[in-house]
Amino acid sequence: MNASFDLVVIGGGPGGYVAAIRAAQLKLNVALVEREHLGGICLNWGCIPTKALLRTSEIYSHLQHLQSFGLSARDAGFDIAAIVKRSRGVAGQLSAGVKHLLKKNKVTVIDGHAKLLGKGKIAVEGASRQEISARHIILATGARARGLPGLEADGKLVWTYKEAMTPESFPQSLLVVGSGAIGIEFASFYRTLGAEVTVVEVMDRILPVEDEEISALARKAFEKQGMKIFTAAQVKKLDKGKDSVTATVEAGGKSRQIIAGRVILAIGITGNVENIGLENTRAKAGKGHIVTNEWCETGEPGLYAIGDVAGPPWLAHKASHEGVICVEKIAGVKGVHPLKTSNIPGCTYCHPQIASVGLTEARAKAAGHEVKIGRFPFIGNGKAIALGEPEGLVKTVFDAKTGELLGAHMIGAEVTEMIQGYVVAKTLESTEAELMHAIFPHPTISETMHEAVLAAYGRAIHV
Repeated sequence: MNASFDLVVIGGGPGGYVAAIRAAQLKLNVALVEREHLGGICLNWGCIPTKALLRTSEIYSHLQHLQSFGLSARDAGFDIAAIVKRSRGVAGQLSAGVKHLLKKNKVTVIDGHAKLLGKGKIAVEGASRQEISARHIILATGARARGLPGLEADGKLVWTYKEAMTPESFPQSLLVVGSGAIGIEFASFYRTLGAEVTVVEVMDRILPVEDEEISALARKAFEKQGMKIFTAAQVKKLDKGKDSVTATVEAGGKSRQIIAGRVILAIGITGNVENIGLENTRAKAGKGHIVTNEWCETGEPGLYAIGDVAGPPWLAHKASHEGVICVEKIAGVKGVHPLKTSNIPGCTYCHPQIASVGLTEARAKAAGHEVKIGRFPFIGNGKAIALGEPEGLVKTVFDAKTGELLGAHMIGAEVTEMIQGYVVAKTLESTEAELMHAIFPHPTISETMHEAVLAAYGRAIHV
């Protein structure tokens, strides 16, 4: 096939397929090239299947505390093969859904690996080789797990996220290297199901992108659950045995050895910038991602990059939003705005959940803001107590002079669902006045959000 399109999107993840559908809605003739699975890493090997796994561990956790709810059951157990099967089924269902949406919107889907040949030209290697052309090309090639010398994954004893979500058997002990969202979610899943879990983080605290207060509360909660956590620590070496790994860990000037059945590497990701033909264009790549401006444009006219391959934050919803912005700018839609990264929420689906948007207290002060801080604990919320989830905190950061909501940080049950309230508030440039006047339904955990706003101004009622 030698075909010409208005737009070709390379990569069918949450950035790519959303960009393709939005372009089709705007009456562009669109093709999408995908070499593996529609939905990308997020849908097939990331966001969605991990949430299916974590839902299982959440239910299992509740089963361990049935007596506190006046319930009883015997011999609660789990089948790791069945857990994995359900997770893969969820991913498969949604991948098929993406295929349906693309067909419904008349997007031409081409299977194969795409490589840029020069301005507006692409070669696709699939069942056969074909060349296509387009006035505009969006690179949405995503990213992959990053490795370090001496800490390479082998898929058997040392895992990346892929092996971690499809274990053939349940490991009795686990070492997680890295405490970002990916590492902590796997640590939480396996610990809740009973594995002995050790987390090693090179920074001085876990979840280092989160507010320091939230990080400290998270560590306290995880250690209460039985996790062992080492911060300001480095894994210097991994010695593989027959069915275990001995890790040499350095922390505080001391070296120790940790033996674990399996190791999960969660030390970040790097963009898929290789073997896509960038050398045939004026686009530049550096530090594992393609350099773009606020409109997702690269150094090559008509060539764009979105999502993980365009750099942090590495979040599916960031990729989708960039895809829409990029396409609408291409199509000449009026009123398009560049992405404001301070309005991008982050969520970690461990137990307890963690969610945030905007500046941390420390970053707000470093940026020169005089701040007002509000805090409200879950123990002061009737719904949280009724649910048996009294441990949690909502923290707000306001500019003391203007009342602007600079950031919000949360830990506790269902905060990944609640954070959107603060995201909307920030997007609408709300001040404390609007948030104070908003009426929150009772009884809900979301009332903690209202109280945390009131607390910043000395007006909290229930604490």
